Amino acid sequence: MTTRRHIVCVIAVLCSCVLAVPARAQQQELPEDPEDEKQIGLWLDQGISAGLSANKSLDVEFHERLDEGMSNLYEYFVQGGVAFRLRPWFTLIPIYRYQRFPGNPAIAYENRVQLNLTLSTSRGPWRPTLRTLIEGRFVDNRPASARLRFRPGVEYTLPLRMSRPPVLAVSNEFFIVPGNNPFANGGSSFTQNRFQVGVRLPIADSFSVRPYYLLQSVNLPGGWDTNEIFGISLAFRIPRRTKTIRSQQPSCALSCEVLIQKGHKVCLRNSDGSENNSETLVDPRG
Repeated sequence: MTTRRHIVCVIAVLCSCVLAVPARAQQQELPEDPEDEKQIGLWLDQGISAGLSANKSLDVEFHERLDEGMSNLYEYFVQGGVAFRLRPWFTLIPIYRYQRFPGNPAIAYENRVQLNLTLSTSRGPWRPTLRTLIEGRFVDNRPASARLRFRPGVEYTLPLRMSRPPVLAVSNEFFIVPGNNPFANGGSSFTQNRFQVGVRLPIADSFSVRPYYLLQSVNLPGGWDTNEIFGISLAFRIPRRTKTIRSQQPSCALSCEVLIQKGHKVCLRNSDGSENNSETLVDPRG
């Protein structure tokens, strides 16, 4: 009986080892997140905001991203949404994004829905901000997943004697995957970090340029991988058209009806029923 028990225990251990190897291999086969940057990168951003009302605008953005020494276009996407400025300090933007990954053998595209919640307020030249992004990711050939992004930051308007002074901006963004992560990671829900510093240069009331420097750190199975990125962001704003209402003279504010009376007398009857007999005209009927 003892020998049989030993044999059963050995078989059970061997079976557990055999089953553990495919499980570990399956974990290692998870593809890396296709948005991860490699080596020195260049990010190009173009944003257009068209005013719809006093507190609402249509925002559309185009992005191109190159890595491997700024020589490989590994990602580009377009996104759009309607920005609702519910309070002077609170903006809500539901967004849809379509993303392509040229040259990626494992993943070709991604559909993404986002909810942008931005808090900001002005304190003299300082403007602290907190942007929260709630993302739903639907990637080609991968299970759907959710992600939270928190980006606290601050902007400072430089005290220069200019009609449009430059604005210095510094931020740090944290990426959290609360549930299942379909991409290779270091085993933590904290998957990525982006530190960014840039200067916004207003060229006109409706156009600005923002060069920036970014450090992207990604939590991979082998440890954190950090890469440098240089970016240029262009922002265009289309102002909302406002209707100009010209003031009218009080004498023309009311419509008048001309009544021909005998003796070539006419009276002007206003739309409110009152009459104005201050004019004498010639009867056109002779």
